[in-house]
Amino acid sequence: MTNTMTPMTKPIALACAALLSACSLAPSYERPAAPVAAAFPSDSAGAASRTSLPLPLPADAKAAVDTGWRDYFTDTRLQQLIAAALDNNRDLRTAALRIEEARALYNIQSADRLPNVSLGATDTRAKTPAFLSTTGQSTIGKRYDVGVSVSSFELDFFGRVKSLSDATLASYLATDEARQAAQIALVAQVAQAYYTERAYAEQYALAQQTYEARARTYKLTQQRAEVGASSRLDLRSNETLMETARAAALTLARQRAQADNALTLLVGQPATAAASGAMPSDQQIDALNAVPEGLPSDLLARRPDIRAAEQRLKAANANIGAARAAFFPRISLTAAIGSSSPSLGGLFDSGSGSWSFAPQLTLPIFDAGRNSANLTLTDVRKNIAVADYEKTIQTAFREVADALAARDYLGEQVNAQRAVQDAQADRLKLLQLRFDNGVASTLDVLDAQRELFSAQQSLVQARLLRTTTAIDLYRSLGGGLK
Repeated sequence: MTNTMTPMTKPIALACAALLSACSLAPSYERPAAPVAAAFPSDSAGAASRTSLPLPLPADAKAAVDTGWRDYFTDTRLQQLIAAALDNNRDLRTAALRIEEARALYNIQSADRLPNVSLGATDTRAKTPAFLSTTGQSTIGKRYDVGVSVSSFELDFFGRVKSLSDATLASYLATDEARQAAQIALVAQVAQAYYTERAYAEQYALAQQTYEARARTYKLTQQRAEVGASSRLDLRSNETLMETARAAALTLARQRAQADNALTLLVGQPATAAASGAMPSDQQIDALNAVPEGLPSDLLARRPDIRAAEQRLKAANANIGAARAAFFPRISLTAAIGSSSPSLGGLFDSGSGSWSFAPQLTLPIFDAGRNSANLTLTDVRKNIAVADYEKTIQTAFREVADALAARDYLGEQVNAQRAVQDAQADRLKLLQLRFDNGVASTLDVLDAQRELFSAQQSLVQARLLRTTTAIDLYRSLGGGLK
């Protein structure tokens, strides 16, 4: 077979072969063992001491990672707010732009693994003065060149360029995982802010109703005091109770407005409709809590923040390979092939072909410890990445464990708080009857009204806490992407 390979194509073929066969000095990656227990903690003693156990999870309950946020949050307005936030939230938009940035950086770095080929054409003219000319007369020389060249392409024998490319790829993947983690967090934050605003709205309605009722009672007491049927102490006690309800209503109105502002910030745009909706019922809260927790090892695959930490660890591991390769010789090639002629018309004539081939070998001899320090730096950064990865796992484990503990106890807490509210309501009714019959004092009735109002507000807070804890459990188990 005739060898048709030209002097220029041989170096290019050798470069490609060297590129494909490059070794890597990066350490073999091994995922660190998860520094958590094999199962989430359970409080069997505490569970046994409770009057009833948590509601059993449905047999067909899906894992959080398999449950899209539209299936998990069934409130229509909340779904609209989450969808708007995913489109308009500035933090999430920044995270998406970080993805584009990381992708561009990876493309730039991976481009170094292939030779950069460029086409060039030059028109050179130079004047030679008479005293330097062999003819004794000044001359003007002309030269035309056209060709294809490869500039300083590194033969990656020791995997330096490959390691840098692998590190950039891992950083890109970590950025993508971070965006997914930001999306999950945003879904949870919008839901929590929405239900917080709705809880304030419900508390405000209770406070406003209480204030209006106490205002009517105060007016009647004032009328009775004017005719001597009621004492000044009763009048002032009723006034204190009325103003307390008014102060509570004003405080809740402020908190509701601030919660609405926080929700607007998360959504990324002003609300297109007036606030609506209500706190979920106990049955709906039970449904929110019906998420199987799985095992701690499942978090490694479910939670994007853990996957992002692992990708950062892989990037640090790859950078060690690049730092090790810096101790070895670096070989680069500069080559060109084309045509040259003193006249433009003869540029492509037979015999005008030209080529150049300039391999370069660089061997570090003395660098004042730069390469050693750089290798130490990459080792330290890998150890930092390992610690960050392990801490991320521990944090995820703690978040799930906290949410599970809250799920076990908050249901009973809500039931207990509702029993307190019912008891206070019945107590007020009985005291009102005793007061009407002249047995109980006005102070007893006022105290019962105050305790009932406090119990009503506490019940709303307990139900809100159970709702937000269910959202925390959903988020900590890796749900919310769909």
